[in-house]
Amino acid sequence: MKPLSPDELDQAARQLFRGRAHPPRLISHLPPVCRPQLVADAMAIQSRLHELLTEAGRGEVVGTKIGCTTPVMQAYLGMAHPCAGGIFESTVLQHSGEVSFDRFLHVGVECEIAVRIGKSIQPRDHSYGREEIAHHVEAVFAAIEIVDDRYVDFANREPDWRTWVADDFFGAGLVLGPPVTDWQTLDLASVHGEMRINGTSVGDGVGRDIINGHPLEALVWLANSESARQREIPAGWLIALGSVVQTQWVSRGDLVSVHFADLGEAAVRFA
Repeated sequence: MKPLSPDELDQAARQLFRGRAHPPRLISHLPPVCRPQLVADAMAIQSRLHELLTEAGRGEVVGTKIGCTTPVMQAYLGMAHPCAGGIFESTVLQHSGEVSFDRFLHVGVECEIAVRIGKSIQPRDHSYGREEIAHHVEAVFAAIEIVDDRYVDFANREPDWRTWVADDFFGAGLVLGPPVTDWQTLDLASVHGEMRINGTSVGDGVGRDIINGHPLEALVWLANSESARQREIPAGWLIALGSVVQTQWVSRGDLVSVHFADLGEAAVRFA
């Protein structure tokens, strides 16, 4: 299968960029000439889209959201493997905050464990494992990922999942709880997380729900994926490892909170 040309990658990124403008517009299938058929093309479109969004004032990309790392989310989205998207500095909130409901087309929330990298993860020829990758983690957070269904009919896979990947896989923001730097004393696989909307529980899960029974396995996947692309994960990078609760769609005025035992809480209101 022939990879897309630089001009075709740029054409796809510009169409996605128009969907991410303010106010946002629904994103449909990309034209056949620039529709990604390879994951590598989807990621190349994503990189070009990041450039366009940064030039337009969205800020720098400061992290990665990893999607489809739990069985509940894989079943929900019809994907059997993880994928990655960018996190922009302007969309990161610390501990709690408020965002405008009108910034989004169809806004949702996810109950996440996130990490901050303390020592850069360099590309290399052989794979990383969990014990080694843990030494690169500086802090762990309870987190809310904000997602936006920007698509004409995602329930019926309109557009296709490769286009979702090119468009940061629904990513729209991240709310971080307080950093936990002594996380090595915790059993992250057993950490229990719960999401509440307006004080009512809407779902819960545990760290082992994330791929291969441990949340840091998502970071292993990302490290090896980026290494294969000859890309570094730099110090200070934020990474959302995946949701232990199925995406919840919210209404204007909703207050969303997540709490993970031993990691703390994050909250956001959609004003």
